[in-house]
Amino acid sequence: MFANVGWGEMLVLLVVGLVVLGPERLPGAIRWTSNTLRQARDYISGATSQLREDLGPEFEDLREPLSELNKLRGMSPRAAITKHLLDGDDSVLNVFESSVGDVKSAVVPPAVAQRPPATPASEPRTPGPTKFDPDAT
Repeated sequence: MFANVGWGEMLVLLVVGLVVLGPERLPGAIRWTSNTLRQARDYISGATSQLREDLGPEFEDLREPLSELNKLRGMSPRAAITKHLLDGDDSVLNVFESSVGDVKSAVVPPAVAQRPPATPASEPRTPGPTKFDPDAT
């Protein structure tokens, strides 16, 4: 609850409480605040345990999608693509990360290795008619 409150903020709150409430009432106010926070925490944990008892095994079924969501939050785009599209095999992505000089020495996936070689630039190409697809327009 107070995870974002540092020691400096706590000291400022203590000094403000000392000035506003005075030295006589400040210990009682701190005791009241700590008891109230403890009761609120107990109520919340009691409500969670009662919900867990009422729902039984269905409570874990509700928690499962939330845990999946938390896993996806911590996942980078590369990890998501690797997990869901490539079934954990990131060797295809490693080829794209290689620099231009290292691409020839990188491991080529089998699907790419079976393609026919591209025509070299030294062979003359004869210009032909441009292919036109009337259904595409």
